[in-house]
Amino acid sequence: MEAAIFGPQDSLESPISIEEEVRRIRAILQQSQYEPALAAALALRPQAPENRAVLYMIAVAQRYLERIPDALATLAELERHHPDYPRLYQERGHCYVALRSPVQAVDAFLRAVQLNPSLPASWRALQALYTMSGQTAFANDAAAHLANLAALPPEIVTAFSMYADGEVQDAETVVRQYLLTHGNHVEGMRLLAKIGMQLDVLDDAEYLLENLLVLAPHYHDARYDYAQVLVQRHKHVQANEEIDKLLKIDPHNLMYRTTQATIRAGLGDYDRALPLYQDVLKQMPRDPELHLSIAHALKTLGRTPEAIDSYRTAAEVRPGFGETYWSLANLKTYSFTDAELQRMRIQEARPRIELKDRYHLCFALGKALEDRGEYPASFEYYERGNALKKTECRYRPQITERNTRLQKAVCTAEFFASRQGFGATDLSQPVPIFIVGLPRAGSTLIEQILASHSQVEGTMELADIPRMVQDIQGRDSTVENPRYPDVLADLSPDSSRKLGEKYLADTLIYRTGKPYFIDKMPNNFRHLGLIHLILPNAKIIDARREPMACCFSNYKQLFASGQQFTYSIDDIARYYRKYEELMAHWDAVLPGKILRVQHEDLVDDLELHVQRILDFCGLPFESACVEFHKTKRTIHTASSEQVRRPISREGLHQWRHYEPWLGPLMEALGLTQ
Repeated sequence: MEAAIFGPQDSLESPISIEEEVRRIRAILQQSQYEPALAAALALRPQAPENRAVLYMIAVAQRYLERIPDALATLAELERHHPDYPRLYQERGHCYVALRSPVQAVDAFLRAVQLNPSLPASWRALQALYTMSGQTAFANDAAAHLANLAALPPEIVTAFSMYADGEVQDAETVVRQYLLTHGNHVEGMRLLAKIGMQLDVLDDAEYLLENLLVLAPHYHDARYDYAQVLVQRHKHVQANEEIDKLLKIDPHNLMYRTTQATIRAGLGDYDRALPLYQDVLKQMPRDPELHLSIAHALKTLGRTPEAIDSYRTAAEVRPGFGETYWSLANLKTYSFTDAELQRMRIQEARPRIELKDRYHLCFALGKALEDRGEYPASFEYYERGNALKKTECRYRPQITERNTRLQKAVCTAEFFASRQGFGATDLSQPVPIFIVGLPRAGSTLIEQILASHSQVEGTMELADIPRMVQDIQGRDSTVENPRYPDVLADLSPDSSRKLGEKYLADTLIYRTGKPYFIDKMPNNFRHLGLIHLILPNAKIIDARREPMACCFSNYKQLFASGQQFTYSIDDIARYYRKYEELMAHWDAVLPGKILRVQHEDLVDDLELHVQRILDFCGLPFESACVEFHKTKRTIHTASSEQVRRPISREGLHQWRHYEPWLGPLMEALGLTQ
């Protein structure tokens, strides 16, 4: 299929006809009919001026017709639109060979294999070029790569090449078919796992790599992939075990050491993560990602001025690094200089900027201009950033809506009444406090208030409950036929108790032994039935915020991961309505179990509502909870700098600055007259 070759900005009159025409022209090229192929591709180009396949075929035909300057000009245009397409650099290398320019040819072929190591033609050309120049070691290295590719099944090489070229769905089809036909193959399994990682199907990726390592326990690259998957699944303890195995073999490997630091950060141990990052930085002082990670760690530790310096250094090292600018904006307290604002605008407008950098810059510019009161331009950037980010998202609101229906059908008052005494009921165990709701609803403020109490441990947004849901629904569950929450009916008293005990045991790594601890994963509102079954002593607080303020605050926020419902006005509104509907259901079937804290009320009368929260949790009043901003602790969310300051009404009605553009949101929320 060629559907994957069309970029988001392709101008298409008829996607099907263009796809068919691309296939036809490719067939003509394969028959070495270069003149008619070029004519057909040039005729097609006005319909799809940025189409990757069309531009590539034009360049190939021009080279074979010995129109090398034209081919190089076409490749420059292709690079402008698709700078990470490996085959454009391979084709450029062939052009430089034709021009007898070996140095430029080597550079081009090297860039091609850096992006796609599965290009035999590039390795073959490199071997020849290095041999001609007497660089025997490099020639031997290229020959070794060629031999490795030759030893692999052609289907696996093809799939790897498709994957590197960005044709992920096609690569998945090829490798799955090969594995179904031929059985386990370690490279095929690893590729399928990498595809799973890219598509965020992390449980499948973990399963594949786990089994691969049984077949090939000394395959270190696969073990590193496995550690990465475990990190992404927030299984930091297991990830640490895997990275320790690799560090025993290669203690100086910078990738392993960086991942070790990332794992420590994932465990909330930033005091140990920071020096690990800084030690690697000594050997890689110009690595922008390292400067960014160090800045994140410093911010979380409350060392904001140092964090700002590190963010700025990352931007200096890589001027188009959009995430650094968004990270500064995401401090919520940082003011961009005129010069920084100008640099951000220039970088965002560059035609060859990567999608990820562009949308990070859009969100940063939205915030920078908001702070300056330039609301029309600010909204334009927020809107553009959301539209760009949305192209990467796989969110389907129907899944959330179906889950709401199923939760209401399964988790009835009768269901819970018949399961009295289920779960981990040992009163000597620590009591979890779940703070649920939507992001940007004031949950970090509630967390900071509670974590200021001497008996309460503030942790982070723990992934244990969502991961438990994946485990109990099993691998047979599909999007079309989910087993959860129906599977809750199958939980026995013993199994529900063991699940509760497992949660308490697995979260121990984030705690220091206080009698209460906080789990601030907002999306746990979808799983309060499970939580009540396995942890009946848990305290549940619903952090609620006025709908327009909450929804628009999410629209302005670029999340590091998850929360994919936030990148469209319609998706946000639909999600918020289902949140309200499901919370109303939990209130009805679990009366008195949930404390609702309205953010605006908390801001208006802090001491009253602090007392109310503490009473609900069974905690004595402590003045530190009212003076929460003085509490020194690591804070992991976007509101970290805000809750290190005294409470303020400043952000309650910020959305009204954008009211002229928010009619669709008000209508979708049912707030219009």
